[in-house]
Amino acid sequence: MRTPNPLTIMFCLWTSLLGAETNVLIVVGPSNHGPGSHEPEAGARLIKHCVENLNNVPGITGTVTLKWPTPAQQAGARTVVFLGDTFPANRFPDSARNLADLHLMMRRGCGIVCLHYATGLKREDVSNNGEHPLLGWMGGYFANPGCTHHVSYATIFDKATIRPAAAKHPISRGWKTFTLRDEPYGNNYFGADDNQPAPRVTILATSLQPPDKPKREAVAWCVERADKGRGFAIVMPHFYKNWSNDDLRTLILNGIVWSAGTKLPAAGTQSKTPDLALFGAKAIEP
Repeated sequence: MRTPNPLTIMFCLWTSLLGAETNVLIVVGPSNHGPGSHEPEAGARLIKHCVENLNNVPGITGTVTLKWPTPAQQAGARTVVFLGDTFPANRFPDSARNLADLHLMMRRGCGIVCLHYATGLKREDVSNNGEHPLLGWMGGYFANPGCTHHVSYATIFDKATIRPAAAKHPISRGWKTFTLRDEPYGNNYFGADDNQPAPRVTILATSLQPPDKPKREAVAWCVERADKGRGFAIVMPHFYKNWSNDDLRTLILNGIVWSAGTKLPAAGTQSKTPDLALFGAKAIEP
């Protein structure tokens, strides 16, 4: 076990004494997708804007980093949100250190959120039987093609209909069934027990796909961990323009706020539809 960084200890004491606001740490990993798809940097700035300007949940701040977060950033986070091409902790240099950092964050009850491709792990990231810390931290993941233990799939559907699957869960508040053109991953991996979600995992949203042989696929889920931390995953949005979909955005913001341990209002999070052009995307339309 590594000795805690003195700066981390000091930062935790300082924030505790001052009663700091809930901080959402947003980590942008590497991505090589074209303009209009993914747009993780713009998406991160948009998330920061949205969580800081919720109409009915005050006291949340956002921090965006394009590098692996510093000890002070890690210590100040109530939840950490990842965007990028597969799980950024495995894509940034020194993945062993990164996972060790996350282990310490999760052990103190920090939340974790992965969006779209950031839910993904490659063959080299996992053991032969699919084990990876993300499975416990977040409840499931997208098994990138090339994995030998399990293979998820990625297909763009012109009309993907997303339906709530856990009406009583707080994350289900304030949004309804919606349809959009996107790439909601299917056959996501939940574990070696016949791919059934663990008891602490809740499937939040499903989609019937593919159209020719429809099967109810889990496209958003969450977990309440034994360490009292929370994880949330959603395998969208692929297209940056879909942040303007109020139902999708509410679902995502609900998951982020819930993962931070903040109480969700009865109506869920309420955010103004953002002007997508304000956040530096290379393109809005793919």
